Amino acid sequence: MHRNEVVLVGRLSMEPVHRDLPSGGVLTQWRLAVRRPAGHAGRQCSDAVECATFDDRVRDMLGGWRLDDVVEVEGALRRRWWRGGSRYEVEVGTARRIEEG
Repeated sequence: MHRNEVVLVGRLSMEPVHRDLPSGGVLTQWRLAVRRPAGHAGRQCSDAVECATFDDRVRDMLGGWRLDDVVEVEGALRRRWWRGGSRYEVEVGTARRIEEG
């Protein structure tokens, strides 16, 4: 069975930004800094992970978040395309703040 499930816990490294779309929807995007597991090979110890949602309920949860808050998000990995490029991001279905920064 195929599955596309992502659960991340990390620090908010970019505050949520809201963008009105031509379709009438609202896209909200933010970034998390997520530590890599201890003992992994390589010099990089964390990753910046782009997150996004079209969900009003998730957007409401993000209202009080500030830089360095520790948050948990659940969603699916998506590749979004637009004229001139593409990128991978986690399309978030649920989110919660675990600890204030």
